[in-house]
Amino acid sequence: MNFAEFAPYFAEESKAIGFIERLIWPDGPVCPHCGAYERQGHIKGKSARPGLRKCGECRKQYTYKIGTVFEGSHIPATKWLMAIYMMCSSKKGVSAKQIERGLGISYKSAWHLCHRIRLAMTQEPLKGKLGVGGGVVEVDETYIGGKPSRNFHKSHTPQPKPIVVALIERDGRVRTFPMPHAQKGPLQALVRMNVDSTAHIMTDMARAYHGIGKHFASHGAINHSKEYVRGVIHTNFAESYFSLLKRGLFGTFHHVSKQHMPRYLREFEFRWNMRHDTDGERTVAAIKGAKGKRLMYREPLKA
Repeated sequence: MNFAEFAPYFAEESKAIGFIERLIWPDGPVCPHCGAYERQGHIKGKSARPGLRKCGECRKQYTYKIGTVFEGSHIPATKWLMAIYMMCSSKKGVSAKQIERGLGISYKSAWHLCHRIRLAMTQEPLKGKLGVGGGVVEVDETYIGGKPSRNFHKSHTPQPKPIVVALIERDGRVRTFPMPHAQKGPLQALVRMNVDSTAHIMTDMARAYHGIGKHFASHGAINHSKEYVRGVIHTNFAESYFSLLKRGLFGTFHHVSKQHMPRYLREFEFRWNMRHDTDGERTVAAIKGAKGKRLMYREPLKA
């Protein structure tokens, strides 16, 4: 589905709710309280909120929002759909300020909305290793941040830039991880945890990768001070991904804190891994990924 085909769902609340329900409940409505499939009825009337249902088994009321990233949100389903489509169709991401202006909501609501959608985009972290069956996996790291002279905090001393490590299959998936440093032990442990032993590893000449080849089928290293490609040995896919990531972080978001960096990485991973799909297919996948996830603005106070 393209933007024109999505337009009817952006305009009418009942259509938007029905579209989300069909993706959340592909086999029909399910009570989130007792798990019953049968005797699930609609509650209609002027006083009933849109999409309200009642379970005939446990007699409790619910909507499609329960047990998803939509839970607790007062933003209409039409605006949720528009925000999800915007984030799934924008190659370099969409800022919360743009969501604020486009949907007519507050910046606080837009910021939290975007983080909820990023949670829905998050895929299973260890759902199969990369490079299974002798695939080629490139491993590279980069520093995220501006010039050190402008990277000050209250102490007025330069702060270390965040390091992002990318593991990317040739013509396949990517996984990215923020790391406090690029030391040999933690870096190689991360690679071994996410890459299959039958894979062929491609890296640069950094010392952190010395000896990594004994854990995989082979290890090819390229010396970037002399060359960028030597046959099949290169890290050009990783460099391409980092280029897209940095253009998004610098050009769209301008600054990303270390606390929220993992969520932004999940967003760029999602779009890269589904780069061969249409905008509509990515939107559908994000809505399906909303099930079973919840993100609150702040942790609730303990009694």
